[in-house]
Amino acid sequence: MGTGAGSIVEFDNVGLRYGTDREVLSDVSFTLYPGSFYFLTGASGAGKTSMLKLLYCAQRPSRGVVRMFGNDMITLPRQRLPEVRRRIGVVFQDFRLVPHLNAFDNIALPLRIAGMSEREIAKPVADMLEWVGLDQRADAHPATLSGGEQQRVAIARAVIARPEMLVADEPTGNVDPEMAVKLLRLFEALNRLGTTVVVATHDVHLLRKVPDSLIMRLDKGRLSDPTGALRYPPRREGMPR
Repeated sequence: MGTGAGSIVEFDNVGLRYGTDREVLSDVSFTLYPGSFYFLTGASGAGKTSMLKLLYCAQRPSRGVVRMFGNDMITLPRQRLPEVRRRIGVVFQDFRLVPHLNAFDNIALPLRIAGMSEREIAKPVADMLEWVGLDQRADAHPATLSGGEQQRVAIARAVIARPEMLVADEPTGNVDPEMAVKLLRLFEALNRLGTTVVVATHDVHLLRKVPDSLIMRLDKGRLSDPTGALRYPPRREGMPR
């Protein structure tokens, strides 16, 4: 597969196995472009979570070529991994909020790690709390938040540093259908600003909720419908700057 003009992620005949087990991903090839919205779908056990681990640099492939933001991820020195990871926001299915931090501090965490001052942090975090509809819950700790509220905090934390790509693993799996649609609208708003969004889901009903989305289907570790290689939606507004 040649280098795609303007692409941010390229997989070329990628395979992944854990230890000596059989491959969980086989001969996977696709290209992701800036500003596109992708659903990654497939039955349970199809390899969606393994694919996402490759996308957010938690795992290296067993074979094949992975390029991200112009970097060959196979040969990239380990000390340069953090610089690539900073360009990617991740929303986990189990939220992974820090239990002893309130909503404000959970969202602020990436900015503090990046060395920003409290004065620099205050407004963007307040704006983000308002954007996800939790401006009245800034002081609430995760244990006192509903599942949908926790997920919105997790989304806000993932995007507070304006990542170029957002990867979400079954983000609507623990919420009711109404909240699922609200969460998708947040992802759409981020996408309208130009962020590439990849949402893994087994819920086929969600696939019709985002009209401009592209669908990649995994079947037993193989990508059977890599439709995301061609579309390049325009940059749009929709999220606080």
